[in-house]
Amino acid sequence: MKKIKVLTLLSVIMVALLMAPSKMFADAAPGDVIVTLGQNLSEEQKNSLLKEMDVPTDVQTVTVTNEEEHKYLGSYISKAQIGTKAISSSKITIGEKDQGLSVKTNNINWVTEEMYMNALSTAGVKDADIYVTAPFEVSGTAALTGILKAYETTAQIEIPEAQKQVANEEMVKTAKLGERIGAKDATELVSRVKEEIAKNPVQSEDDLRTLIKKVAKDMGIELTDNELNGLVDLFNRMKDLNINWDQVQSDLKNVSDNLGDFLNKPETQSFIQKLIDFLMQLIDAIKSLFK
Repeated sequence: MKKIKVLTLLSVIMVALLMAPSKMFADAAPGDVIVTLGQNLSEEQKNSLLKEMDVPTDVQTVTVTNEEEHKYLGSYISKAQIGTKAISSSKITIGEKDQGLSVKTNNINWVTEEMYMNALSTAGVKDADIYVTAPFEVSGTAALTGILKAYETTAQIEIPEAQKQVANEEMVKTAKLGERIGAKDATELVSRVKEEIAKNPVQSEDDLRTLIKKVAKDMGIELTDNELNGLVDLFNRMKDLNINWDQVQSDLKNVSDNLGDFLNKPETQSFIQKLIDFLMQLIDAIKSLFK
């Protein structure tokens, strides 16, 4: 009897786990909307922002905490600049396939729309309309945390933590550089370097340094040693993560592939192998109970 119960339990577990990929990687429908709200907003502020975003009061929402903001920004800007309250909010609308990414902001005074777009592309976000806002002027650095969190929920994907960190670092370093050379030039500089790396991947740190200096020179920008070193560190981390921009964009645009296509993908094969390994360990653990 015990063996029958165990086999039944294993069957249920296997069916549930085998069904997990199709749900976990299910595509989000164009037009799907999710809203992020800072945890420390008052009820009046929340209602005002929801009205500003033109969404119903029962819209799906994700709460962003100040702890999460410090988690992703603490290595790049001071605790004082992050603050002790989560205020920034956003609205994410999933777009049509190949529509691209658009960002609009309100009451954001440090991070530009283009900076958000650059950082979001690094994180792998595609085909979405994003609106970032706050009840009063804020820097906007914390908004990226909420956007990525909401996008994962809506698109039903998981963005690697390291990739989120790099996206936040990119946003902050671009904004800091923008304080000296202007937000437009800072954003364009970072974009051009990313484009060059995508076309011709660099092989060493020296190559990367040379590339950044060349792009800056072509734009008539003279970087300080600290700025250059900071950009080298940033793009080195991107390189170490093996981020393939074309592949990331392709993956997200093709989330709607049917289950058959999904099962043939290399990443799916890897998932299934991990699942098999897990089940074998589970079976061994249960067998040991009868010894």
